[in-house]
Amino acid sequence: MELTTRLLADAVVLMHLVFIIFVVTGAWFARTVHWLPWCHIPAVAWGAYVELTGTVCPLTPLENALRDLAGETTYSVSFVEKYLLPIIYPTDLTRELQLTLGVGVILLNVVGYAWLLYSRRLNSKRPL
Repeated sequence: MELTTRLLADAVVLMHLVFIIFVVTGAWFARTVHWLPWCHIPAVAWGAYVELTGTVCPLTPLENALRDLAGETTYSVSFVEKYLLPIIYPTDLTRELQLTLGVGVILLNVVGYAWLLYSRRLNSKRPL
């Protein structure tokens, strides 16, 4: 049971990282995957909301609950925990850095979607 619960906690951390990568890079993939903005824009809104308001993402308490169930009080040295957790949970994360990250997510995606709209407009004006 402990191993299964620990693996579930690691999976939550991995899912958290994939979500963060999706929020940061999704606009760049929307040019080829036309339905992607319907999933990506709400994800960006959620990511920016979490960073700008200091809200705790629901994945964090889920991971902690699973680690508690597994009898873990601290992170061990598994690959996921050693290499991915510091990316998702930086030790020097301050409120100012959170605000900067939130604004950065918004600006990066505004630029990405502006580029997407511009390139679609150019493509629609090209003769066949």
